This record gives sequence, C-alpha cells and structure tokens, in this order.
Amino acid sequence: MAQALDREWRLLIGGGLRGSRSGRTFERVSPVTETVIARVPDAGVADVQDAVEAAHQAREVWRDTPAPERAAAVRALADLVERHAEELALLDAIDAGSPISNSRADVAVAVSQLRMFAGLALELKGDTIPASNALHLTVREPVGVTARIVPYNHPLMFACKIAAPLVAGNPTVLKPPETAPLSALRLAELARGVFPPGVLSVVVGDGPEVPDALVRHPRVRRIGFIGSEPTGRAIQRAAAESGVKDVTLELGGKNAMVVFSDADLPAAAEGAVFGMNFTWSGQSCGSNSRLLVQREIHDELVARVVELVEARRIGDPLAEWSEQGTMINRAQYDKSLRYIDIATGEGAKVATGGGPPSGPGFERGLYVRPTVLTGVTPSARIAREEVFGPVLSVIPFDSEREAVEIANSVDYGLTASVWTRDLDRAHRVVRAFEAGHTWINGSSRHFPNVPFGGVKGSGVGREESLEELLSYTELKAINVMFRL
Repeated sequence: MAQALDREWRLLIGGGLRGSRSGRTFERVSPVTETVIARVPDAGVADVQDAVEAAHQAREVWRDTPAPERAAAVRALADLVERHAEELALLDAIDAGSPISNSRADVAVAVSQLRMFAGLALELKGDTIPASNALHLTVREPVGVTARIVPYNHPLMFACKIAAPLVAGNPTVLKPPETAPLSALRLAELARGVFPPGVLSVVVGDGPEVPDALVRHPRVRRIGFIGSEPTGRAIQRAAAESGVKDVTLELGGKNAMVVFSDADLPAAAEGAVFGMNFTWSGQSCGSNSRLLVQREIHDELVARVVELVEARRIGDPLAEWSEQGTMINRAQYDKSLRYIDIATGEGAKVATGGGPPSGPGFERGLYVRPTVLTGVTPSARIAREEVFGPVLSVIPFDSEREAVEIANSVDYGLTASVWTRDLDRAHRVVRAFEAGHTWINGSSRHFPNVPFGGVKGSGVGREESLEELLSYTELKAINVMFRL
C-alpha cells in the first residue's frame, strides 16, 4: 500500500502527465484511516480547456483509425489493468473504503467490460434500405469529443467506462470523483502511450468547477454521467444552456424487491442481503433498499434477513475477511445515521444495526452497521428518498396489486425484482414494474451485454451493452442516385 501511494499524482492531458495549471492540490482523506493519504492536482477551467482542445485536435486521427485498431488499443489497456489489478484494488480499498475482495472484483469487471466493448467494435455498422433507382444506406460515425463523469462507489470500474466512447471513435475526457480519484489517476498513468495524444485525458478537481466547465464546453458533444439524480438534472440543464448535446444519465434508485408468500424464503433472504449491496455499505444506485414482503411471511423473512446481516463481518477494508468497509466520507456517514433517526422518528423499528459499530478496530473509520428497519410505511421518507447507505427498509403488503403500486410509487425506476414460484405472477409483476433492469428470483447481478439503466428519475440511456456502444455514434444516411 505504501508503494502504491508513494507517487506524485498527476493529470493526463494531451498525452502528458502534469499538475494543474494553477499548481493547486487538494488532500485525499481516507475514510478508513481518517488521515491524509495523498495530495491530488486540483484542476480548474484552464485544465478542462486544455483537455478538451487536445481531444478536439485528436478527433480526426482517432475517427479515421480503423475500428479494429481502436479496439486493439482498448484491449491493450485491459491487459495493463489486469497486470496491475492488485495495486488498483488496493487504491480503491484505502481511498474509497471498499473491502479488498470487492475492489478486486471491480477490477475484474472493469477488465471484462473493456474487452467486451473491444470485441463489439465491428458492430459499429449501418444498414441498407431497399428502394428503386437508388441505393440507400446508413453509416455510424463518432459523435466527437466526449465527457465521461463517474462517481465514487466503484472508482476503477467506473473509470473504465471510457471503453464504449473510445471504441466508437470519440476522444474522451474522464472526470473521476474527487472523493476517490486515485485509481483513475493511476489508470491515466497506465494508459499514457496506449492512445494517440489527446484521445484520452483524465482531469479531476475538488468541487463542481471541473465537471461544470466540461459539460458547458462548446466542443463537448456527448456526455455520459453516473451519479445522483439532482446532479444529473444539473448536468442536463448546463448542457442545454451551452448547446445541443447528447446526454445519458445513470442515476439513483429506491429499488423494490417484492417477495410473495410462495417464494423460496432462504433464497429470498440471501437475495435481499446480497441485493442491498452491504458489501460497499449500501452505496449503490442498484441496491434493493425497499424489501416488500407479503404479510403472512413477513416475520419469518425478516428473521432470516436479520440472521444473515448479523453474521456479516464489518471492518478494515484491507483485511481479507472484511465483508463491509466504510462510507466514502463524513457527509455520507452522517447522512446514513440521520436517515435512520428520521425513520425511527416516523415509527420504524430497528431490527438490527442502527448506528456505528464499537469496540476494538473501530476507534477510527467511517463505519455504519448494516441496518434493517421494520414498520416502514410506503409514504415514509426512508421509503421514498435515496439514502445511499447500508439501510434496508421492510414494507409489508397484502395483494399483488398493492405490491406493484408500492413498488412504482417512488420517483425512481432503476431496478426491481420479484420472488415467487408462480411463473404467471412473476411475468405479470415484472412487466408492471416501472424500472429499467429487473430480475425474477434474483437480485443485483449484472450480465455481459445486458443493457443496464433506469426510467423516471433514474435516468436515460443504457450501459454495459451494445446499446451503450451505439449511443456514442451518430447515424448518417447516404443516398446514391443512379439512372437505369
């Protein structure tokens, strides 16, 4: 770990590694040690302008690079990430508080996604359209300079979201989270030399100045954002105020897992705990933070869930045995505890958890125990607002219709799942869900080339699939006229 942290952290702009133009830096305080672990360049508007200008200058070279060669470069980056997997996982563990086992899994997913998009490169194709006296065809062309703005809950994995825009032929500026930027900055070092200068830049600053400048820059044509719903709306607004831009958003969720009385209860209990993503302290937009349970099995399922939750091991993210690490920072730590207080103030009961752990090993670190709340009503704030913390709310229901109404009653629509042995009911309910990504008798898992994304307040667009790759292209129609 000391070796991984012992470096001068720099931005990647125009093929070169450098500090910010202003010379400013900001401190990275680990949520695990609550001490400063790094000083990171604090980029500003001038750095964004440099990165975007470098991308603009590189656009013709990268656009004219054959798709198989662009794919080969992305595949080469995947090889580098794989070669440095342990180092990158360690950085995420200490920088973001993610358990080392989970950080390693994130690196593996990142490598897989890089290679998947490289493998899809030849799907960047158009169509021919039959007609008389003419030949009509479409081609897919790169959009242009692209901004990729990603959050802190999977720092390295989300940093590798550069794969789709790069394979599609778009020079890309990556803005990693200021709350966990280290693995992305290390990725920038590894990527230097893989791509022509300007094709990939990595720029981070402490605060909203960098992403706002990036979104508003007139040369940025395409924006892909992952994060909170309020920030997503702000990005839409800023983009619209500065031009006509293509914006996709993968935002928050208040996701429902619906369990009927005929479900496999041991499997459903495991699914509820797994799908809540306690592993990274519930800091996931896809967490099934609302557990809707048919009333006749409510007590039994809650008992099973509580037993599984209390068996989980929380502690030092660098320890191999750790199954849950810290919150990302003090603000998220305080927010989780505040929402637990709000919930109990509205009548909810704490079945387990409810606050920070105590005792040896917890003298420092932003830990919150995995929490299960019962007695939650559908109208309670804890049932409607995204906490982004390790808090699972259990809500009883009586009928299938009531379950669907509760599931769809929030402003979000990212994921949802239904647990039942009745195949007809399963398909009725999953079709009735207002959500973009759903499971029957499953939770949380993502699958290669299966589109992921939400509806309503959870965003627009789809990721992790061919649909994402194509979204970084524009369709051009070509009409060839001839005489017979």
